[in-house]
Amino acid sequence: MKNLYRGIFLFIFAWTIIPIMDGIAKYLSQIGIPVLQIVWARYFFTCVLVLPIIIGVYKRNSFKSDNHLLQIFRGSFLVGATLTFFYAISIIPLADALALAFFYPAFMTLLSHFFLNDKINFTSVFSVVAGLIGVLFIVKPGFQEFNFAFLASIGTGLFYALYMVSTKKLSYVDTPLKTLSFTGLVGLISMSLMMPFVWVSPSIYEWFLMLSMGLVASIGHFLIILSFRYVKASILAPFSYWEIITNIIIGYYFFKDIPDKFTWIGIVIIIGSGIYILFQTRNLKYEK
Repeated sequence: MKNLYRGIFLFIFAWTIIPIMDGIAKYLSQIGIPVLQIVWARYFFTCVLVLPIIIGVYKRNSFKSDNHLLQIFRGSFLVGATLTFFYAISIIPLADALALAFFYPAFMTLLSHFFLNDKINFTSVFSVVAGLIGVLFIVKPGFQEFNFAFLASIGTGLFYALYMVSTKKLSYVDTPLKTLSFTGLVGLISMSLMMPFVWVSPSIYEWFLMLSMGLVASIGHFLIILSFRYVKASILAPFSYWEIITNIIIGYYFFKDIPDKFTWIGIVIIIGSGIYILFQTRNLKYEK
């Protein structure tokens, strides 16, 4: 039972700090740094921060893995999620993109059943659906006319679900630090190919912000990887909605976005769905 609480705490804490990265990225885009360059910086500084630790700890075995192919696919899934989401929000409102991207806990629950042999029970399904309803209350999407960006947003959810499920699968064979290093390398190599076409010379202050973004991303995703060593993916899925709550807090304090009554209703629903699955899981025989 301690593993259950530990895993859920790590997962929620990760989704508490990762939106800080999103806030920094939004600010950088507002002051003229290209989106592709922001994504590149996120992976570049992950490598700068993580690779020296990896090499120091594992030395010759730094880049050995029991499943190199899955590590590459996992890193590619995260890059795909990032690119499709930024493409979507460049065309459609952020609220619409978020609402569709947040189908990923549902995708994650379904994929966990097929690839991780997790059982789909009423508790998981109810919590995922309740959490999604809470998100819809918060973002209040319009969906006034169809656009390819809507499909890109759904693609973000699917990519992120694949990333989460592959993270869980790798938690059985590789250490969290190694998995994080592969994430950085795959992202850095793929994004570096685009830099000659979009590069803008950052100021010292902008470099500092990009470094901060990479630090937050590294810590957040390390905690996600670590949490999967303790808890099944299908149980963690509904707690992914915690990200939207942190985004509201950041939006309020840094971008002057004031929550309305529907936002508060959504927050209550999301927190309630998390509490529900926690108590239901505690009463069952738990296996990770």
